[in-house]
Amino acid sequence: QLQLVESGGGLVQPGGSLRLSCAASGFTLDYHTIGWFRQAPGKEREGVSCISSSGGSTYYADSVKGRFTNSRDNAKNTVYLQMNRLEPEDTAIYYCAADANPRSCRIVVVTTKGMDYWGKGTPVTIAS
Repeated sequence: QLQLVESGGGLVQPGGSLRLSCAASGFTLDYHTIGWFRQAPGKEREGVSCISSSGGSTYYADSVKGRFTNSRDNAKNTVYLQMNRLEPEDTAIYYCAADANPRSCRIVVVTTKGMDYWGKGTPVTIAS
């Protein structure tokens, strides 16, 4: 069965950090661009960040630029999102998704559509 599984979410105080993981099973992530998306209660899904299949290209939404960092370990079939200096506005369900098409990371984040596989999400809550 082809699936993505996110982990690493939780409750942290403002200013804290979390590292989310996105692990694939049933297929290899080597040739997939990976996008991270989030959806807060009552809000639409928004693109957060993206890393290309090689890891050589990344893109970040303005709201997280300078605080979040993508990385990937293809040998472990896993992609990571390091989130630092977290703010209450970062509270949301975070999803990773894989795209087998050669689209730019900017397109992936801006459109939030066209991804081939989605995980079920991991909740992130930033509160005192």
